Amino acid sequence: MNVLLIGSGGREHALAWKLRQSSRLTELFIAPGNPGTVDLGRNLPVKIGNVGEFVALAIREQADLVVVGPEAPLAAGLADALIRAGIACFGPAQAAATIEASKTFAKNLMLEAGIPTAAHHPCVSAEAALRFLETENWSDWRVVKADGLHAGKGVVVAQSENELRAAITMLAANGERLVLEEALEGPEISLLAFSDGQHVAIMPPAQDHKRLHEGDHGPNTGGMGAYAPVSLPADQIEELGRTVIEPVIATLAARGTPFVGVLYAGLMLTPSGPRVIEYNARWGDPEAQVLLPLLDTDLLDIMQQCVTGSLRPETVRWRADAALGIVLAAADYPAVPRGGDPITLPPLPPEPPQTHIFHAGTATRDGALVTAGGRVLTVVGVGETLELARTRAYAGADMIYFDGKQMRRDIGWRASAGSASA
Repeated sequence: MNVLLIGSGGREHALAWKLRQSSRLTELFIAPGNPGTVDLGRNLPVKIGNVGEFVALAIREQADLVVVGPEAPLAAGLADALIRAGIACFGPAQAAATIEASKTFAKNLMLEAGIPTAAHHPCVSAEAALRFLETENWSDWRVVKADGLHAGKGVVVAQSENELRAAITMLAANGERLVLEEALEGPEISLLAFSDGQHVAIMPPAQDHKRLHEGDHGPNTGGMGAYAPVSLPADQIEELGRTVIEPVIATLAARGTPFVGVLYAGLMLTPSGPRVIEYNARWGDPEAQVLLPLLDTDLLDIMQQCVTGSLRPETVRWRADAALGIVLAAADYPAVPRGGDPITLPPLPPEPPQTHIFHAGTATRDGALVTAGGRVLTVVGVGETLELARTRAYAGADMIYFDGKQMRRDIGWRASAGSASA
């Protein structure tokens, strides 16, 4: 089976690594890929977001399946264009992918499906948002979100009224619509699921660490690390699936816009129960890097079931291990990351590896590996316990050097303190 994988980040390196293990795989093409995917398939230079070029590429390489990693091509309608060309796509059509591309759409869908979420107020402009605040207590609406895609950086949780007003002006600078939300309290988790448009297979819960610095301080990022599984009772995970995943899949199917691919629910476990913060229409990054090493079923087989509407949730199995990933970021990230710094990597681990290095913002220059993006690498440790996974991940991360390297030293810290919000 020939597979074309779209993307160039750590998520896509992890997907390529897992797809390479499939006995069903014939050829793997990664567009555009990165230096880490070179040995797993054939990298094809193409610009992310160019729907027509991706379709032509899939036809030229005789791809039987296209797997879409990032959100932008899905929002642009890549899955629709591929299906019109007779090529299967693991990733939702544009109408279903709007669950991530528009916060307002997602909120309305949640209301229709009966999904518990934060109170919200849509605003067509910064002026409208500021007028709304004139009659409200600002602290009741201190979360401001850009309505569209912002690579995980379009959200500000303000700590003062001045910060809230500044965030509104900043996020709406290019005419962006906004959503104001009430601030929720509680541990956050990520719950992902495979879907064929009707059936779902829930993955082990994971947790991302969004802030740049230890203790969840500093600016928001695309994610500085993650671990899985979060320690929750099995019946609670099942209940979360019934509460926040299954109703969305059913509602989208009833609308005639079935969701095929991976649905991601960002949740907060509040004292009043779970509340959905956001939905994504694809794997999270870095959640994918810690979930895929735990998957004990052929990924390509699962994807084929999803695109043919024949997903069998009971056949999707997971290892009884833990995985913890640490993101190594470039100097000056998340503002304007510095590129071109040489990277020194440790020797590759023996098989089967217990430590994985997934590339993201890397490039080769004159035969040397250099930084070329904000989040440069994700180092993942796997072990029988979370503590062992953490030890292996940090041992690997400490063996990697590039000038200005940024990394958090406390990934999984809340789990160590006995909380579900590590």
